[in-house]
Amino acid sequence: MPGAQADAPPKEPAGARTPPDVVPRPTDWTALEGRTALTRTTRILIDPRTAQATALPAGRAELPGPARQSVRQLATQLRTEIEQVTGIAPRITSGGLPAPGDIALTLTDQGALGAEGYRFDSRGPVRIEAASTHGLHYGTRTLLQLLRATARNHREVPRATAVDRPAQAIRMVHLDAGRKYWKIPYLENLIRRMGDQKLNTLLLHLSESEGFRLYSPKFPGLADPGHSYSRADIEHLKAFAARHHVQLMPGLELPGHATVISQAFGIGFGAGRNPCTGAHTHSHLTPDWIIDMTSEKAVAKSKEIVAEFVDWFDAPLFSIGAEEVPGQLAECPRVKDHLASDPDVSTLGDLLNRYINTLDDVVASHGRRTAVYNGSEHLTAPQQKVHAPVVFLTWEGTGAEPAVPGHDEIAIGPFYDTPNNYHHKYPDEPWMYDSWAPSTAPDMLGSGVTNWADYNFWADDGYFEQHMAGARAILADRAWNRSATPDTLTGFRARAARIGDPPGTTPAPVPPRVEGRPSHHWTFDDASYPSGWTYAGSPGNTILAEDTAGDLPGTSYIIDNPTPVPGVRGQAWRFDSDRDGVGFGGLDVAEPWTVSVRVRAASRTSDQVLLSSKAGALKLMQHGTGKVGLTRYGAADHSFDHTLPLDRWTRLTWVATPGHTVLYADGERVGAVAASIPLPLRSIGTEKASLRGDLDELLTWDEALTPARVARLR
Repeated sequence: MPGAQADAPPKEPAGARTPPDVVPRPTDWTALEGRTALTRTTRILIDPRTAQATALPAGRAELPGPARQSVRQLATQLRTEIEQVTGIAPRITSGGLPAPGDIALTLTDQGALGAEGYRFDSRGPVRIEAASTHGLHYGTRTLLQLLRATARNHREVPRATAVDRPAQAIRMVHLDAGRKYWKIPYLENLIRRMGDQKLNTLLLHLSESEGFRLYSPKFPGLADPGHSYSRADIEHLKAFAARHHVQLMPGLELPGHATVISQAFGIGFGAGRNPCTGAHTHSHLTPDWIIDMTSEKAVAKSKEIVAEFVDWFDAPLFSIGAEEVPGQLAECPRVKDHLASDPDVSTLGDLLNRYINTLDDVVASHGRRTAVYNGSEHLTAPQQKVHAPVVFLTWEGTGAEPAVPGHDEIAIGPFYDTPNNYHHKYPDEPWMYDSWAPSTAPDMLGSGVTNWADYNFWADDGYFEQHMAGARAILADRAWNRSATPDTLTGFRARAARIGDPPGTTPAPVPPRVEGRPSHHWTFDDASYPSGWTYAGSPGNTILAEDTAGDLPGTSYIIDNPTPVPGVRGQAWRFDSDRDGVGFGGLDVAEPWTVSVRVRAASRTSDQVLLSSKAGALKLMQHGTGKVGLTRYGAADHSFDHTLPLDRWTRLTWVATPGHTVLYADGERVGAVAASIPLPLRSIGTEKASLRGDLDELLTWDEALTPARVARLR
């Protein structure tokens, strides 16, 4: 994660004014004395001449794309939202003069406001003016946040004036929906939160080597209907997003990261005569991970896929991926033969750039602009240059300034959220808030928080939300208002907490506690990926840990993998490196709980973790003592008076109740500590403290088993 950038703005001096309870912070806010109250007689006034309009000429721009909600539709939505926050249901009126306590929404053809800016005035009636309903919507978000942050009855707002418009045109959230299938209720909540914080682009990255998430009858076998989005699903999400002024931007992944596509149509570099081999791709993958760019059939199928799905969406940008093509592919005889015979390409870079341009022609013919992840610029390409309108999503670099000459960019690199214990990448929130200055260079279109679901393919949606929410709010604040932050990150977090979630947000589902049987059971026996996921690795890579009792399967990590060996019952997994681990992505479970596992330790290290999360861990060997224990990170390490023996199978069982945990070895009580932690279900091991030895029959219960039940475990 980068440190402070050279163009970071100076901090405001001590004693600077307190920012309003609005995220993002308005760019020009003048606080005045007193408050304006909404009452039972409050009305929402709209101009009948523009009631059905979405934008005036000054409010139209290529990015983030056209507003699709009319003024009247926005007023109707605002009425419902105000009622949810205040209990008051204002009457909507066309025309007339606003009275104190009324809300007037006005479209104005003022170029200074742009496509998303607005004027806000709460001195008497609340007046919101903008050149499009994008801007009007954002002005109403400011109003609703101020109401929500009012401690008493949420019916008053501070008197103030503001002229507010964003620093960057694209303010993005990126979800890896290829490796992970996201439930629609979560996506709806995310869109509500994005609209509330003036984030305007949701990039759904809908294909990866492991899965394709758009179901079209035109391509049977490409997507599993139970774990993908139909055309009707996308139409629903587009309409929902339009009400919150969020553009639903699609992303596919071609020609790399494409095992699911290659295998569905037989168009990968591993198919056909004279195939490429593992020596020509990344060491942990198969050659079918890359679509064969030398094949007319493969290129035609790629064009067909893009042409089918580009019209499912209406955002201005359409991503085709195009990164991480391995350089060693140039040594594949099939590629060498093609480069020698085709006069238009002489290098692998030429081949990739021509492929990008071929798909860009399809995207452009549908009135959209192509986006790609950066990386192609590193390959030598003397004959083929990527078309100039193509936008680069720069995942390398600091995001401080544009990095790919001749192309518009969206910076995503410094804001990666990849919460597994192999990559272990989390946005640096203090740096983002205190030091990052979003670039306003003409070719830097914006910034985005980026989620990747590597090795958390079946994680709970809430697992990612708890990692993304803070960084998402900071990016919303900084990409809108790049001026010096007037408070601390702690103060910002408190401000965001006072505002809370927007109206209509549904509570995250609480998994019911399982009674009378295990909640999870990982046997470590051979098993295939569930329907809807494709095995993209070479043999022995990213192997599945099936959950035979619950709904939380996991996978081992990239390159470093446990080795299947004979176990106590069936198969076990052998761990011999700190990078050997298993990603689950489960949410912690409050006490009471029980965990039981068969383990055969092979050696002693300073710290060995069985199960971990952001909050705590169960330890096979506790740091500092070498004994079995548990840890609450940032608080305390606890050790039982028991040392795990080497080179023989032992069943360890932890039984936790609030404030108390008992340890059993082979059914016998061997210790207790006056402490407990929530059951950690993020992963087996951590990136620096995995176990050394064999693991079999890992089970959890959502209850504290009695000593008699522990003794009967086999």
